[in-house]
Amino acid sequence: MEFSKILGQGYIKNHLVKSADLGRIPHAQLFVGPEGCGTLPMAIAYAQYVLCNTNGEQNVSCSIKFQKLSHPDLHFIYPTVTTEDVKAKPKSIDFIADWRQFILEKPYGGLFDWYAKLGVQNKQGEIRVDDAAEILKSLSLKSYEGGYKIMIIWMADKLNIAASNKLLKLLEEPPEKTVFLLISENEEDIIQTIRSRCQITHFNALSEQIIANSLIENEQIDAKLASKIAHQAQGNYNKALHLLNDDDEASPFEQWFVTWVRAAFKAKGNAAAIQDLIEWSEQIATLGRETQKKFLQFCIEMFRQALLLNYETKSLVYIEPKVEKFKLENFAPFVNGNNINDIFKELSDAMYHIERNGNAKIILTDLSIKLTRLIHKK
Repeated sequence: MEFSKILGQGYIKNHLVKSADLGRIPHAQLFVGPEGCGTLPMAIAYAQYVLCNTNGEQNVSCSIKFQKLSHPDLHFIYPTVTTEDVKAKPKSIDFIADWRQFILEKPYGGLFDWYAKLGVQNKQGEIRVDDAAEILKSLSLKSYEGGYKIMIIWMADKLNIAASNKLLKLLEEPPEKTVFLLISENEEDIIQTIRSRCQITHFNALSEQIIANSLIENEQIDAKLASKIAHQAQGNYNKALHLLNDDDEASPFEQWFVTWVRAAFKAKGNAAAIQDLIEWSEQIATLGRETQKKFLQFCIEMFRQALLLNYETKSLVYIEPKVEKFKLENFAPFVNGNNINDIFKELSDAMYHIERNGNAKIILTDLSIKLTRLIHKK
């Protein structure tokens, strides 16, 4: 993957190229940016430039290896789960074929896309201490082509404590000519001692114009549709592709959200409607934990969009619900400055407890009952 294929992020490209040309390559770097902004493609392009650029010219045979992500001096670590084939102690190397296919098909793909490929079900992905041991093993060997060895750690915020501590020792005393490229959407979830040892590069979400132009050029769609999708994607090229292909993971989320808020609205002073909320909680509780967290994040965004509409900032509203007889304009008056903070807190707490393996049915039922009060708060 070459820099020329990366969407936008011109300043970061120039910075990485210039620093590499000057031989100023930090041994530990952290790329931080929202989903779909290109942190992973940029890391791979940077790795290709460092490993394949000799005296200002690209090594053709080296670049060919990158086309299949099979360069022996390029290593990857990413979140994994147990599966039918890997029943215990999963490591990144166990899924390397799936990972290469995933990147080649969806270079801007997000964590949820990767989990869907793995089939996580009710499990939560993480980077374990066995992966950290694999890093130590891989980097203890001499580089295949005599230059740098590069380790890309995707979603470094999924490092568990044991893995973080083991990685920290490597970052403190790195092997010679070794580069760590950590990638994360949530910088604060990485332990401070690791962050303090990395040079941090922050990525911005892509502009609507860049996304629209890419859709027109690569997907051959008309400018009007490209502009509409780019606005709804909110800087996330991965989401733009999902919207274009009509396979956005948020599609069922809308129906679940509408069912939930309608039941919560009716439940105040109506004991019979409480049963609808309990049934809804039971339904969502059957989903995988990653889907539950993604859905709750979607709910936060729906309430935010309703608030923006209520406060007459329509230009910032990009969600267009497709659920029958549900209009965001009608829902917006029930989301205001008096209840939005409490709603956000309850949704965030629910995500926190689900991530820590709390009983989803109890968490969601409690959340639903609290919403019946908050949604009527004037």
